Amino acid sequence: MSTAKPTIKVVLSMPFGENTYIAQIDDRSDCLIIDPGLEPDKIFAYLDRHSRHPAAILCTHGHSDHIAGCAHLKQRWPECPIIIGAKDASKLTDPETNLSAPFGIPLIAPRADRTVEEGDIISVAGIDLDVLDTPGHSAGHVVYIWRDRDPIRVFTGDVLFQGGVGRTDFPDGDFETLCRSIQEKLYHLPDDTIVLPGHGAPTTIGEEKRNNPFVRL
Repeated sequence: MSTAKPTIKVVLSMPFGENTYIAQIDDRSDCLIIDPGLEPDKIFAYLDRHSRHPAAILCTHGHSDHIAGCAHLKQRWPECPIIIGAKDASKLTDPETNLSAPFGIPLIAPRADRTVEEGDIISVAGIDLDVLDTPGHSAGHVVYIWRDRDPIRVFTGDVLFQGGVGRTDFPDGDFETLCRSIQEKLYHLPDDTIVLPGHGAPTTIGEEKRNNPFVRL
């Protein structure tokens, strides 16, 4: 386990209160950006203020509030790869399935440079992240687990929230599938695992196993 201190910055993007995460090791100048949202200028401001540059852009899924900043980041750092779950990759370039068109603001992101699925490991910026498939909110939703830390961190996107779960009323959503993803994947992580959700405050796996009103173990 690295002795360098990890830092995870949260950038809140409105109007949906979406959490963009900037994960970094403090003795490095590169970082990871997870789910760049609708206010990319806030991401740029943080990176410039701290002299950081993104080594990869990770998306937990392809809905517009989690991919809206991809094009802006790619424009400034064209060599920075966009990484997303294989079954959600098509949403990047489809305003209907990424749900931007129904809100009247159709947007597209650049195509994925890499797609991932369960069992893959992303090793970038001194950080190793395990990938788990967690469908239910969307068909190709994935989560990223930072195991090389104590406690473990997991970037859950729109699967598991503090006291809640992701919506399943979208075209490729399914509540029973979402519950299985949480119970069979996330709830097998240690109780002290820190959950970093796509919206709202952080929580822990143990807290949600005991108290989540939608999916208790």
